[in-house]
Amino acid sequence: MSTVGAQHLLIKHQGSRRPASWKDESGAEIKKRTKEQAREILLQHKQAIMNSPNPAQKFGELASIHSDCSSAKNNGSLGVFGRGEMQKAFEDAAFALKVGEISDVVDSDSGLHIIYRFS
Repeated sequence: MSTVGAQHLLIKHQGSRRPASWKDESGAEIKKRTKEQAREILLQHKQAIMNSPNPAQKFGELASIHSDCSSAKNNGSLGVFGRGEMQKAFEDAAFALKVGEISDVVDSDSGLHIIYRFS
């Protein structure tokens, strides 16, 4: 497979390479958030997604509200991408998923993510 299509929900923390987001340009909240707190937030979101009758729709809804990535405006969609276009940890996790699967928490320089593969 040469490309995947994925959405993600990113929660940044004080160790993220750019501790600011579209929701918090100053990064004040993110700079106070530990990596463990970010992980707990993501795990709560993942549980809500997995308990939903329509996990794909719920993923997009939560990403549009809670993701610290500007892709939130597109329900967390990063579109379709190939190898070498994303950070390695993120890319490896996305390519390891089957279509319709949601990843465990993925740690990258940007923060912590859960990933939904749509193609």
